[in-house]
Amino acid sequence: MLELKNISKTLGSFQLQNISITVEAHDYFVVVGASGAGKSQLLELIAGMSLPDSGSITLNGLDITQNKMQKRDVGMVFQDYAIFPHMTVAQNIAYPLQYKNLSKSQINLKVKMLAEDMAIDHLLDRNPAELSGGEQQRTALARTLALDPKILLLDEPLSNVDIRLKYELRRLLRKINKKGIPIVHVTHDFEDAIVLATKVAVIKDGRIIQTGHPTEVFLHPASDFIAKFAGVRNFFRSELIDETGSGLKLAMIKNHPGIHVVTDETPGEGSIIIPASDIFLSNQKTETSARNQFKAQVCEVFPSLEGMEVIVDCGIKLAVLVSRSSVTEMNIVEGRDIWISFKASSVQFIKG
Repeated sequence: MLELKNISKTLGSFQLQNISITVEAHDYFVVVGASGAGKSQLLELIAGMSLPDSGSITLNGLDITQNKMQKRDVGMVFQDYAIFPHMTVAQNIAYPLQYKNLSKSQINLKVKMLAEDMAIDHLLDRNPAELSGGEQQRTALARTLALDPKILLLDEPLSNVDIRLKYELRRLLRKINKKGIPIVHVTHDFEDAIVLATKVAVIKDGRIIQTGHPTEVFLHPASDFIAKFAGVRNFFRSELIDETGSGLKLAMIKNHPGIHVVTDETPGEGSIIIPASDIFLSNQKTETSARNQFKAQVCEVFPSLEGMEVIVDCGIKLAVLVSRSSVTEMNIVEGRDIWISFKASSVQFIKG
């Protein structure tokens, strides 16, 4: 287990401030944030490339805060891979093993096993210049894993590969993690976090602002920043009004009669999120328990990863996710009128 407690570090005009995270034995922990948020600096502190000004870092119960990088049992794969251009793939993988008092036959066996695990055993005699980006990444992973690290650190590992290779490398990283190696992966791509992570931390301006399971963080963001960063649909500034005092409130949005919300938050300004998958379409007004039902006009219809995305205007523009068959069966086309409905309990209100 990796544990950071109140880690702070000043780097010129930038500061990492009071970072506290816990990475359990089988976690795939993704730190996600925009460029300049402090992701790589945090990884360098864990790796021992720099030392914190305050706070502590422990790994499996041992305090490694002041340890040099080579004394931490931590493996790091850099964004640019940092494999040696003058060495073959086999020599790159073998390089760290030369300092472990192993025989040549033991080194060759280890190299062969790691190359097979990374699916690069057919490339052992190649030089890095002859490799694709994905093959270079696999070589860097194999070389790092040769050290049998207690934790693997990845700095933007998927930023330089195309979509097809990204899919393959994600599968490989999951495989490594399932073998029992905890991973800390920093990225600006929240999709990596959704696909790979067991836990996510969002970092902004040197501070961790939310931590949790990816579903919790991205479907229930704790701030406007996280919602916008994650590309959350149907996100609106609003003013919350208490209608009944029983938990059912009304979120007032400009040019709209209001959205019913179930929340314990007190009245005031904030934002609401309406999940696109929780909005239902119908050709006519229907009897429903949903407290939110509005007549709308279809603005756009286009394919999405989840099926089809329909943009409707009911005073505010909402994105709705539906199946392809629903679009055909309901004759959902641009310009026509349609009814939308969604439950008050589906709407999330974020205070502030």
